[in-house]
Formats: sequence, C-alpha cells, structure tokens
Amino acid sequence: MIYLLLKTVHILAAVLFIGNITTGILWKLHGDRSNDPRVMAHTLAGIIRADRWFTMPAVIVLLLSGLGLAHVGGYPFFGTFWIWAGLALFVATGIVAGRWVAPVQRKLLAVAGAPQFDAQEYARLSAAWARSGSIATLLPLAALVLMVFKPVF
Repeated sequence: MIYLLLKTVHILAAVLFIGNITTGILWKLHGDRSNDPRVMAHTLAGIIRADRWFTMPAVIVLLLSGLGLAHVGGYPFFGTFWIWAGLALFVATGIVAGRWVAPVQRKLLAVAGAPQFDAQEYARLSAAWARSGSIATLLPLAALVLMVFKPVF
C-alpha cells in the first residue's frame, strides 16, 4: 500500500513539474506576441513565480518519492538502469535550468522591465531561453519515458 501511495505522489509531482515547465513556454510565447514590454515583464514574473511555487517543490517531491519508491520497491538503485538513468536526466535538467534557463529568465525580465526596452537584446535572450529551455524540457520527458517503459540494458 505504501508503494502505491508513493507512486501516486510521484506521478502527481511529475505532472506538476512537467506541466509547469511546458506551460511556461506557452505563457512566454503568449506574452511575447503582445509586443508590449509591460505584458512581457508581467508574464516573465509569473513564470518565475510559478517556478518557485510549483516547479521547485515538485522537484523535491519527485526526488524524495522516487528514492522512496526505489527503496520500498526493492529496486537496487545503481543496478536498475531506468532509475539511475532517469535520475541522471533529472539532475541534468536541474543543471541546465539553474545554469542557463533561470538566469536568462531573470535577464529577460530585467530587459522587459527596463525604462528603455531593447528589442534586439530581448530577442537575443529569448533565443537563448528557447535553446536551453528546449533541453530542460526534453530531458525530463526522456526521464518520464524511462520511468514508464523501464528498459533493461
């Protein structure tokens, strides 16, 4: 019973985590289409706030519930490919998000909120955000696929 409860919590955290990072892309595109720096800044502030309120807590719950599932389920952590590979992808996601995505989001917010909007700098940063954000979105999706299919190598 504890395994199924942990699994439910883990799945809900995965939905929250992946859902928030993917909807952040939608909201950024929506804000950018306005061509209004105030709307862009407001949208970016919302994305950053949602990351703090939803993405980061989901990261913690995913890690704890995943480790708990491995323990309760009797899976040898380093002997189970899909567990350690999924965790490696999850860690890589955190590195990409912490090193590139989040700092670029803050720079985008600063540019959008500046008294003199620099459209070229905003476009340059948006391209960097899209590149790093794509990686930070695809990595956990790959981890999700590993968790579902549980391949053995």
